[in-house]
Amino acid sequence: METLKEKIDRVVQEHVDITPYNPQWPHMFIQEKHHLLNCLPTDLIKRIEHFGSTAVPNLAAKPIIDILVEVTSLEETKKRIAPVLEAQGYDYFWRPSWGDDIPPFYAWFIKRDAGGKRTHHIHMVEHNFEHWDRLLFRDYLIEFPDVAKEYEELKYRLVNEFPEDRVAYTKGKTDFILRVTQQAKKYYREARECVKVFKNL
Repeated sequence: METLKEKIDRVVQEHVDITPYNPQWPHMFIQEKHHLLNCLPTDLIKRIEHFGSTAVPNLAAKPIIDILVEVTSLEETKKRIAPVLEAQGYDYFWRPSWGDDIPPFYAWFIKRDAGGKRTHHIHMVEHNFEHWDRLLFRDYLIEFPDVAKEYEELKYRLVNEFPEDRVAYTKGKTDFILRVTQQAKKYYREARECVKVFKNL
């Protein structure tokens, strides 16, 4: 039986690969969304969103579909969802939001194909988690292709530096993601305020 430490060591050392945008990625998201809705307790599942680089047209990415799922209770997710997906072969981790065991924790799953290659990362969080800001990051990259191109160049540079170190690769993106997310929050907040002004004219 694989220990938790062995499982984590195996996962973080898996090869990091960046590929050109694949127009099948949105379809892969829809397929997995339907699967989750069909096999999981409906009282626990709310929003299911495609996020990350595979959700941005024409952006190169790791060929892994990132899915953000809103659950009504993470404690119930551990009890009633994790066993279902683990029985189907998904890897399950009770994962810190930021490294080094920094809370809040959430449920994270890796789905693989028949050959053991990652195909999906599923992040399950409650409605108040800051993970939902990643939808703003996604939307901002879609709206501003020049920023998406900058992100793509960063990812190619990092994957060349850390092809076998997923932790270092991810940390290398953090400053960019935080900076652009703040830009996105400001941009969409101002856009909402403009809409309110026009409605009141």
